[in-house]
Amino acid sequence: MRLHTTTVLSLGLVVLALAGCSNTTSAATNPASSTPASASPEDNNAPAATPLSSAALAERLLDASDLGEGYTRKPATVKRHDDVTVIGCPALAELGSQAAAGGSLDFPRSAKASFTYAGSSNSEVSEELYSDTTTKLSTGVDRIFNAMTSCPKYQVSVGSTLIDMQTRKAGAPRLGDERWSQVLTYNAGGQRSVVKQTAIRTGTILVVVSGSPSLVDAHLASAVRTALAR
Repeated sequence: MRLHTTTVLSLGLVVLALAGCSNTTSAATNPASSTPASASPEDNNAPAATPLSSAALAERLLDASDLGEGYTRKPATVKRHDDVTVIGCPALAELGSQAAAGGSLDFPRSAKASFTYAGSSNSEVSEELYSDTTTKLSTGVDRIFNAMTSCPKYQVSVGSTLIDMQTRKAGAPRLGDERWSQVLTYNAGGQRSVVKQTAIRTGTILVVVSGSPSLVDAHLASAVRTALAR
């Protein structure tokens, strides 16, 4: 995968979170380290044998009604192009400065939706779906998550903003064929935000859910189930 537009997955979220939210002190549950392992997909849904198109993936995203009362889908935002520099994490810096600001994995077939709860930027959750060969998905996601969790503490300079980062692996439920999960804590300008990010690969479909730790835990299984529906 081309890394010049690939992000450290949730650095795109932090710029929005720190720009528009108050302090968040949510803690993720089950903080034990997790590594990819085999498991059967939920509800015995058979994964797609070949990669799906972006249009097909868009039909498999969660919508506001799936999340429950009080959720609103956010409109797509224009990508920012601030200069980004990773400080104190060589593995992450190797992905490239622009890689740290893109917001999405660089797989050509993708779809994304973001939601906020009752208008609060502290209660946001986003879902990204990707489709490619199993090898490309597994290798690409593994490389990025390993880079992100290789440094417990580092800094990211985004334009004129310096962000203190803390990253740790987190436990993931036994869904799909492979899974990755991490918790990131951002501190900038006296504001603190905690984001959990969990990725589940089942066959040629990758589901990535990011946002408030409690919301990620609450909606991950539903996102996987909906993504596998035929």
